[in-house]
Amino acid sequence: MPTASTADGGDLLDRLKAAGVVRLGIAGEIPFGYIDRNGELTGEAPELAKVIFKRLGVDRVQPVPTEFGSLIPGLNSQQFDVVAAGMYVNPERCEQVIFSDPDYQMLDSFIVRKGNPLGLRDYRDVVEKKAKFATGTGYAEIAYAVEAGYKESDILIVPDQVAGLNAVEAGRVDVFAGTALTTREVVKKSAKAEVTEPFKPIVDGKPHVDGGAFAFRPTETGLRDAFNVELHKLKESGELLRILKPFGFTEAEMTDLTAKELCGG
Repeated sequence: MPTASTADGGDLLDRLKAAGVVRLGIAGEIPFGYIDRNGELTGEAPELAKVIFKRLGVDRVQPVPTEFGSLIPGLNSQQFDVVAAGMYVNPERCEQVIFSDPDYQMLDSFIVRKGNPLGLRDYRDVVEKKAKFATGTGYAEIAYAVEAGYKESDILIVPDQVAGLNAVEAGRVDVFAGTALTTREVVKKSAKAEVTEPFKPIVDGKPHVDGGAFAFRPTETGLRDAFNVELHKLKESGELLRILKPFGFTEAEMTDLTAKELCGG
């Protein structure tokens, strides 16, 4: 039976303070949450978690690595206390967990040849210019291109952004679509390609922005609310950007989006 405190937002924060450690579910994804070459936990979400939980009176974080698809089941079966994996907030996930407000937003960008010879700025341009288009396996960008009118069978699917860069440099395609963050990082060493300005894809006829956040069990509203208070302080002071900057995040990824908006409520 739940105790009175559990029914009233949970007592997990008190238990974490007493234990002095919080267990973070991560999925081994750079730059979101991963174990580095020295065996240390890092990534934008764990580094942010370290700061926020310290402010909440919990000094240590402990990583619990798992597959991305196992993060929500693992959280709900108490294998860890919070998901710290830069997880996108969407209505389907909001039915299973509760989210903090997003600590970052993510727009799309294109990798194109230097000078952007076809003048490609968004998916409509790709369709109108009949550009040869590539994106990654399982990427959301496939649906964004199709919504703009690109034929799905004409899309070249490659494993990741490195393969996408190679395809653009070799002239096999005119453009590769990915997140603003991954495309920006991968073109840094390229002499032949550049990245376009970040933009919002159109989803269901409206400009769409994804946002990533921390996930908590639905009963733990007390911890989620306390986490949000500290997160908003970091946003207002500018410290959030300083924490995320080493992982490739810029002012363009800072956001005022709320979990409620992204959950569709």
